[in-house]
Amino acid sequence: MRNWFLRMMIGAALLGAFSLVWPDAVSVALAQGGPQAVKTIGGCPRDPASFRPCALIKAKTFDPPRTPDGKPDFQGFWANQENAAPWDIEPHPASFGVPGGPGDIVDPPDQKIPYTPEALAKRNDIVENHPYDDPQAHCAPAGVPRQNYTPFGLQFVQPLGSFVILYEAQHMYRIIPTDGRPHLPTTVKLWQGDSVGHWEGNTLVVDFANNNGKHWLDMAGNFDTENLHVVERFTMVDADTILYEATLTDPTIYTRPWTIALPFARNKDKNYYLLEFACREGEHDLQHYLDGDQSKNFNVDQKKGDQKK
Repeated sequence: MRNWFLRMMIGAALLGAFSLVWPDAVSVALAQGGPQAVKTIGGCPRDPASFRPCALIKAKTFDPPRTPDGKPDFQGFWANQENAAPWDIEPHPASFGVPGGPGDIVDPPDQKIPYTPEALAKRNDIVENHPYDDPQAHCAPAGVPRQNYTPFGLQFVQPLGSFVILYEAQHMYRIIPTDGRPHLPTTVKLWQGDSVGHWEGNTLVVDFANNNGKHWLDMAGNFDTENLHVVERFTMVDADTILYEATLTDPTIYTRPWTIALPFARNKDKNYYLLEFACREGEHDLQHYLDGDQSKNFNVDQKKGDQKK
């Protein structure tokens, strides 16, 4: 119960962010019944398992606007249409302070992360004993794919030869070259990894590697390693909707590749802009949400981390 309370406190600020980034049409439904009140997005059912096949069909007949170099024009402000994945990307019921949802996993069919037994045991230990270690809660970069379903706005910019994502959350950004350059050497490990992109028709395909292995995928303790490889796909469904897909591969902790999918909606509020996200890496305030024993563990773990630096 104490761990769920911690997750609720961490997530409260995230849930409040929806009122700032969800487009106008969605905001009305939010006011009437919360994120789950939005039944369709871009003419497709909102739950990821149903949205993805519908969106792929619609995308085949949509001719997107073009940039001067002829590429699909994604530029503008967007917001992911997810409300429960920041807490847990697997299906989960609602609980105190945690919105329930179907998760974002569309493959495998059971919508569960295909962990090896050892990795699953580690995930369960994180949930039970180390919920305060969530890197995002300490203002470390969220990484890929988590950065894309953290509930804050984002902006796409397309200078020639690159695709740039500006995230409001933690003022992160990704500069994704699309000029055919290779990845950095495998010995280089980064919080934001190394992303290189290319176009397949109207879809931007991003290859993500060089991960430092220090991220979680959500607040439920689902984690990754430095061996993570992600292939992301951004496809415009219509002028105001994007299908985002990400396939994760890591044979050291997963028994097979697995895929998430979710929609983005264009934010057409003329007064919207990305706010400054004041979050200092290494934030220590989580200890105030813990009881005596957990607070001691937090301080010990934090000191160990500081010594490693």
